[in-house]
Amino acid sequence: MATTRNAHTVWTGSLAEGSGNTTLDSSGLGTFDVTWKARTEAAGGKTSPEELIAAAHSACFSMAFSHELSQAGFTPEEVNTKSEVGFQPGTGITGSHLTLNARIPGISEEDFQRIAEAAKKGCPVSQALAGIEITLDATLQS
Repeated sequence: MATTRNAHTVWTGSLAEGSGNTTLDSSGLGTFDVTWKARTEAAGGKTSPEELIAAAHSACFSMAFSHELSQAGFTPEEVNTKSEVGFQPGTGITGSHLTLNARIPGISEEDFQRIAEAAKKGCPVSQALAGIEITLDATLQS
């Protein structure tokens, strides 16, 4: 079943001095403050487009990885994925670095790495981010 999710942002003022609020409309989970300063300096309790992309990428990759594992006959005990999305003013989003730590009974290191790479390529958010470099460090925990 195809789905559409939505969010909206209301911004007031100039880029440097202004501020906005981004609301997650589909889920109703909340409204989050955004500012240029939070995007280019310390977050200071506010979010940024890059943090929201990082959240989407880590969640999507975790789902894609779990799916790839089940297709290969494995069930993870835990999948922990972190995404770090870089931003450079004047350049834009510079990349997403995924860090995966997972506990999966009975899997070899070789199968683990192969499946993690397949999930990185197959993740719909990775595909949407095809214009940036996506890197992956994957660690199999015992």
